[in-house]
Amino acid sequence: MRTNLTKIFTLIIFTTFFLNSCGIYKRSDIKDNPVNVDERVRKNIQEGRGFRFGKGATRGGDFDFASSNPLWRGAVDVLDFVPLTNASYSGGIIITEWFSAENNTENTNRELKLTVRFMSNEIRADAIKVLVFEKSCIQNNCKTKKIKSKLEGELKLAILKKAALFEKDDFKKYKETKGKNKAKGIIKKN
Repeated sequence: MRTNLTKIFTLIIFTTFFLNSCGIYKRSDIKDNPVNVDERVRKNIQEGRGFRFGKGATRGGDFDFASSNPLWRGAVDVLDFVPLTNASYSGGIIITEWFSAENNTENTNRELKLTVRFMSNEIRADAIKVLVFEKSCIQNNCKTKKIKSKLEGELKLAILKKAALFEKDDFKKYKETKGKNKAKGIIKKN
C-alpha cells in the first residue's frame, strides 16, 4: 500500500514539473499585457493565441436597433396609453408603471402593471409573452399578484397585428426604393 502511494505521489510531482517546464504555464507580468480589452484581444490574435469566428471575423458587428424591429415597434405603439418603467431592447423586455382604470369606483385601490417579454424577433404567436400583475390596496394594506386576464391575450394579439402592419409597410417601402434601384442596376448591366 505504501509503495502505491509513493508511486502516485512521485507521478504527480513529475507531471507537475514536466508540464511547468514545457511552457504550458507561463508567468505573466502586468507590464507585458495591455490593460485595455480591445488592445489585449488584438495582441492575442496577432500572436496566434486567439481566434474569431462568425460574423465578427471579417467585419464589424451587426446592430439591431429597436426602430428596425417591427415586433418591438408594435409593442411600444400598443402600450402608448401607459408610462413605461423599463424598456430594454437588448434585454427584450418592456415593463409599465402601475396604472388604474379611469372608472375605478370601488372602495379598493386596484392597479395593474404589464410586462412584455420578447422571446424572438420574428412575428409569430410564441414570440412575445404578456404578463399582467395586480396590486390591490385596502387602507395601506397592499397585495401584489400575477393574474390571468383576457387583457394578456388582447394585448398580445394587438401587438402582433401592429407588428405585421409595420413589417408590411417596411417591405413596401423597401420594394419601392431599394428594390427599384437594384432592378435598374441589373437592367443597365444587361
